[in-house]
Parts: sequence; structure tokens; C-alpha cells
Amino acid sequence: MSRSLLVTGAAGFIGANFAHYWRSAHPQDRIVAYDALTYAGNRANLASLEGSEGFHFVHADICDYETVLKTLREHGVDTLVQFAAESHVDRSITGPDAFIETNVVGTHTLLKAAREVWLGGQAPVPHRFHHVSTDEVYGSLAPGAPGFFEDQKYEPNSPYSASKAASDHLVRAYHHTYGLQVTTSNCSNNYGPFHFPEKLIPLCLTNILRGLPLPVYGDGSNIRDWLYVEDHCRGIEKVLLQGEVGETYNIGGNNEWNNLDIVQLLCDQLDARFAADGSLAGRFPDCACGEGRSARDLITFVEDRAGHDWRYAIDAGRISGELGYSPAETFETGLAKTLDWYLANEDWWRPLLTN
Repeated sequence: MSRSLLVTGAAGFIGANFAHYWRSAHPQDRIVAYDALTYAGNRANLASLEGSEGFHFVHADICDYETVLKTLREHGVDTLVQFAAESHVDRSITGPDAFIETNVVGTHTLLKAAREVWLGGQAPVPHRFHHVSTDEVYGSLAPGAPGFFEDQKYEPNSPYSASKAASDHLVRAYHHTYGLQVTTSNCSNNYGPFHFPEKLIPLCLTNILRGLPLPVYGDGSNIRDWLYVEDHCRGIEKVLLQGEVGETYNIGGNNEWNNLDIVQLLCDQLDARFAADGSLAGRFPDCACGEGRSARDLITFVEDRAGHDWRYAIDAGRISGELGYSPAETFETGLAKTLDWYLANEDWWRPLLTN
């Protein structure tokens, strides 16, 4: 049976990867890509899907109730996957209002519209509302502590994570109060193609290629669990097709790395690429790798950000045991794929840079 999916935030990093993944894995399904095209939303991320049968793009804000309602009805949407969010922690510290508006009010707008369309008629319509969230809602882990699990107490420490925690609670409430058929997934740090170059990996990668400093917060000891974005898409697919309604599933990569080790590995992999391919020095003349120097020379330690959580890690035991999920990529293999993509797609990332 074919589905009609509404993918919100579809022009963003994870949303675009999900749209591509779902089209490849489920070509019979219709996809409605919905995005406000704010600074991190890039319609070029969906270029290869535009014009194809069963794909439609809607340029609109998730806070626009009437447009959400119209989109759900016109396209007969039965599955909504909610990626749309403000997600950069640093930006939430300097400007939290946008995070409350999009992440809390926007998610509530989607829930309200979905309830009206799917439950507001004479008989309920078969449906699923899947909410994509973050491990940051759980707070910070101590050294040696087990990874975050689904029943973990919420302890958000930034305006970003607090806004996502609020949206998680709203999704849960709409299930328990109104019977909306929901699932939620909380993921660890994603990386891969189409990643806007303000986050650690694409920022450092593009800075290396341009000979710019590689800013590392504090002493670089902060730890994250890294999840290749296609593995994340596969995890969401498992939840949509096999997950229990009303439940939450944590999706992780089983890849804990501290920030300094990540940046050093990135430097070493790029050094090796330039040593093996002489044409790269011509394409990126400002890169230290092309001059026989190590990209590690660019590492610069900067003042730590306010309220910086020390460690995140996911316990993915539930999705693994119940749904048979496991990540396909190690951090090394996923990072290599990411480097390949950025080296091959300079025309995508170069226009996005502000310095």
C-alpha cells in the first residue's frame, strides 16, 4: 500500500536526506516536502527530486495553520514526519525566541492540524505523526555513565534543548489526550551530506579547504555520539514501519568521540586525500594540505560556550532489540563518505559561506 508523506523541514539537513532516502527505498509513495527556507533550508538539497512524479514542494512555515491544514487535505497525507526545527545551540543562546516559535509553537500547529484532519471527521483516518527530536533533552552525562535511554528524566540545559523537550511533551500529550497516533525518536549528533556549514564537522571541513582556523571549544574534551545521517533515516524508517504507537525510540550511532579527536581525524583524512590526489591542491589553493603541511596546524582553541554539556551518548538497545536496527557506518567510514561528498559538491557549500 502506498503512503502520502508530509516531510516538514525537508530542505534542511536531515529532512533532505530523509526525502532522498525514502524516495529510493519506497518509490511508490508520494512525498510532500514542506519548508520555510530559512537560513539553513536550501531547496537545492532537493534538486534531484524536483519535477519527479509523486514529489511536491510547499514553501511555507509550520506555524501557518491554514497552509498546513490545506496541505494535509489536498495531498491526502497519512504520514507526517516532523523535522522542521531551529537546531543550532549557539544561536539558541543568543536568540532563543525563534526556537520557541518554530520548535514549540510550530510543532503544536502541526499537531493541531493533524488532529483536525485525521480525527475531526465522522471516523478516524489511519495515520502516523512521527516527531524527530534530540538526545540533548536528557541533559549531560557524567564520565562512565550509561547512555541515554527512553525513560530518562528530561534535563535540558539550553534554550534549544528546552524547546525540543517541550515539543516532545506536546506530541506525547496529543496521543494520550486525543488519541493521535504518534511516535517519537531522539537521535544523537548527525553528520553527512547537505549539512549546513555552521556545525562542527562541515565547518571544520570547509575551513580546512579554505585555510581558515578550526575553532574547538574549551579543551576539546566534550563528547558526542555521532550518527551518520543515512543511518538515522533508516532508524526512522524502522520506527514508522514497525514502531509501537505512542512510544519513543532512541537512535544512536554507537560512536562516542570527543571534539578534538574528531577534528584531528578530519585533518588526517584530508591530509591523506591531498597526498593521494594532486589535483586537490589546484582546486583548493588555500588549503595547508596542498602545501605539504598538516591541517592540524589550523586547530585553534576558543572560549567554551555558555552551558556547554560535557557528554551525550545514546543507548540504542530498545530500537535494536525490538525493531532490529543497527547503524551501518562506523565513524571512520561515515566521515570518509562525508568528505567524498563535500569534495565533490563544492558548488553546493561554497555559496552558503559567510566568511
